[in-house]
Amino acid sequence: MNDPARTGHPGTRAVIIGRPITHARSPLIHGYWLKQLGLDGAYDRREVMPGAVAAVLRELRAEGYAGGNVTVPHKEEAFMACDRVTERARIAGAVNTFWFEGPELHGDNTDGIGFVAHLSETWPEWDREPAEIRIIGAGGAARGLIAPLLDRNVKAISVSNRSRERAETLCDDIRAVLPAAPLTILDWSDRGAHLGTVDLLVNTTSMGMNGQSPLEIDLSAMKPSGIVADIVYVPLETPLLAAANHRGLRTLDGLGMLLHQAVPGFERWFGQHPSVTQALRQHVFADLLAQH
Repeated sequence: MNDPARTGHPGTRAVIIGRPITHARSPLIHGYWLKQLGLDGAYDRREVMPGAVAAVLRELRAEGYAGGNVTVPHKEEAFMACDRVTERARIAGAVNTFWFEGPELHGDNTDGIGFVAHLSETWPEWDREPAEIRIIGAGGAARGLIAPLLDRNVKAISVSNRSRERAETLCDDIRAVLPAAPLTILDWSDRGAHLGTVDLLVNTTSMGMNGQSPLEIDLSAMKPSGIVADIVYVPLETPLLAAANHRGLRTLDGLGMLLHQAVPGFERWFGQHPSVTQALRQHVFADLLAQH
């Protein structure tokens, strides 16, 4: 039997689940690609209460959905509901993309590969030499980023989080899957220490988001070739990125990660590989401006 998620069968439907769901930009992104590629498909949104994710996923299969996305706060619950998950989803302990194959529910975490795709598109030679990376935060976003980064030319990753215990748990969980992972932990007070050797600094926390306190970190010691990245995209230029730009450092905003993480799911459900273009970026950015 043909899998409509792989053949682009007319009428293919996908969906995003979360709570709240009105803020989700995925319908905007996937709707843009469906129209651009002239596909007969749909991408819906559904608000789901905590504790109901597994039941809703079964309903979606029965309703004929090819798969979909998961946003906060359901990524961990979706992970537990899956029959099979990718290694990067297992490391993250979270699923943001799912699909159905026969009787099985499959899950993946594409946040990290979306980040790396955006990084490599913007700064293609970032890992030409073995890179040293500093990750700020130890939540789900940090977990999602680390495995895809370790697939590249990476020398070491240091993790700094307000709760050192949470950083230790993250590193232990990753080493359980990847025993040789070159991970170290820095106390929160040392998050800006030894930046002279860091090639890539990534803020994976919500600090700097509209309504949140900024991430306070002294970038003065960072090497001139260093890259400062933020996964926050509202505002597009966070205080951290503004400070990096002021110092002439290379920067990477969070919007590109949002766009690139959507590519694998779209290709799986609708059967065509979409492109992340400047026009798509402007389309989503205009919506962000309108909402904020």
